Formats: sequence, C-alpha cells, structure tokens
Amino acid sequence: MKMFEMMKQVQQMRKIQKTLAAKTVEIASNDKLVTVVARGDMSIERVTINQELLGQTKHDRLERTLASTINSALDSAKKAAASDMAKLTGGMGGLSDLLGGG
Repeated sequence: MKMFEMMKQVQQMRKIQKTLAAKTVEIASNDKLVTVVARGDMSIERVTINQELLGQTKHDRLERTLASTINSALDSAKKAAASDMAKLTGGMGGLSDLLGGG
C-alpha cells in the first residue's frame, strides 16, 4: 500500500471517529423506568431513571432493567454506527469489514 493511500485512510478514520462520537441513540425500557442514550462510539452519554416509577421498583428489578436497557442502547448504537461506517467506508476496500460495517 502506498504511503499516500495510508494517510488518506488515517484521515478517513479520524472523520469516522468524529462522526460516530456525535451519533446518538435513545432507548427506553419497556416500562419506561430507564432511558439510556448511547453514542456511536459505544459510550454511554446519559442514563435517566424515572423518579415516579422508581419508588414502585425493587432494587434487583432496577438493576436488571438498567443492564438490559444499556445493552439495548449499545446494540442500537452499534447497528447505527455500522450503517454509517458502511456508507463512509464504501470505497475503502476491507476497512469497512474491519470496522464492522460489512
């Protein structure tokens, strides 16, 4: 691979990383107790717990709901990121597959 092509791919990767960090998905649990906002870079931006429903909820149920909702948010963020990466890296050969977009 030529040096110029490698530099171009590095620049494209930086652009992708910025795009993914800016992309967010919001997922609420079925009972609306927990809402999670995840970013395309697989980080959690925010977790919100509905105060009105919290008093009616047992501790272990809250823990299960948090884990499930966070996992759903990360899964949605991963799918959104893969879709965006496929669009952004379409002309970059195997890079799209390496990043999960293929």
